[in-house]
Amino acid sequence: MTVAPAASGHSGAPAHRPSAAPTAMPTATPPAMPAVSPISVPAATTGPGEPPAEPITLTCADGTRLHGHFLAASGGTPGLPVLIAPATGVRQHFYLRFAAWLAAQGHDVLVFDYRGIGLSLHGPLRECRAALHEWGQQDQVAAIEWLAARSGQPRIGLVGHSAGGQMMGLLPNHERLARVVGVAASSGWFAAMRPVFGFKARLGLRVLLPAGIALRGYAPSSRVGLGEDLPARVALQWGRWCAAGGYATNAVKGRPQQDFHAQVRVPITVLHAADDDIANARTVADLLRTFPAADKRVQCIAPADHGLRRIGHIDWFRSSHQALWPLMAAPLRGDAAMPA
Repeated sequence: MTVAPAASGHSGAPAHRPSAAPTAMPTATPPAMPAVSPISVPAATTGPGEPPAEPITLTCADGTRLHGHFLAASGGTPGLPVLIAPATGVRQHFYLRFAAWLAAQGHDVLVFDYRGIGLSLHGPLRECRAALHEWGQQDQVAAIEWLAARSGQPRIGLVGHSAGGQMMGLLPNHERLARVVGVAASSGWFAAMRPVFGFKARLGLRVLLPAGIALRGYAPSSRVGLGEDLPARVALQWGRWCAAGGYATNAVKGRPQQDFHAQVRVPITVLHAADDDIANARTVADLLRTFPAADKRVQCIAPADHGLRRIGHIDWFRSSHQALWPLMAAPLRGDAAMPA
């Protein structure tokens, strides 16, 4: 589950967004590498004195086109290429300052929007048929392959924010991952949350969003403080997975050929904040139990220990929270997380 930065909702898309090919059910075969091509939007702004990020397009195995930004390593000691996988309902632009910082540390960096979100929404949102499992089985798979080819490296690092760090078990190319840093990554299991917050989360995802879908044809997430408005199928799956526990394992029940959870052996480090109502010790443990063969580490971060008033579920990537960024980058180089 993700409570995202404030974002405007969409009942339709700007006219410059092209129409997408119909979404087909993904297969377990990694996609062919797409060529780099510019998209019809200006380069994104990173920060003062920093070069703009390069806009790129990548194509998934089912033909869906995703838009992202690539930042080449600009300093520091060369390290793993890094894919930043966003949280549910959070656009890629939220992560650009952190991406620029990572590039300055020696990492090639790719950040992108999932199908149905931000620059990767093609056409009216109410007509979007994107599903949450496709964000893993299709979108992350294509992004991993693109970044590996662009950087010339066989394996990459993944910094996954919330949902972005929860779907490794859906990736047929999970062996491409050398290290995973899950930031506020957990199963979002309602039953493992504090009762009052769990009730609110269940009300939002299981009652209010389905009601909004019935009325509008898409999930008006922005109206209930859950970030960017979402495609209907994404929101409905999100609610079901959080209700059941085990997160993405619910997408592949009875489909062993698409279930890679038990095969994932990449080292996984999860960082969660002491004041995060979503990613707490129990919901983090519920996620990590789905990767029995992986080397797993968990660190709970207290905001006051880093001179911060709060971190919560989202604030890790804000410029105001740069004190946390070395914590997030250390596992990418195989270093133990710095003391909280």
